[in-house]
Amino acid sequence: MAKSGNRIIVKLKSTRSAYCYSTTKNKRSTPDKLEFRKYDPIIRKHVLFRESK
Repeated sequence: MAKSGNRIIVKLKSTRSAYCYSTTKNKRSTPDKLEFRKYDPIIRKHVLFRESK
């Protein structure tokens, strides 16, 4: 059975298309929203992905 700790699942949404990644983050060590530059296969470029609900 999984622990109910500080890790939560978040969705990273592309700023230029509708593509999304899902990842986990530690809410205690990173309380602000995540931002990564990742590959977007829809437009075939690296773009900024931001945390969304």
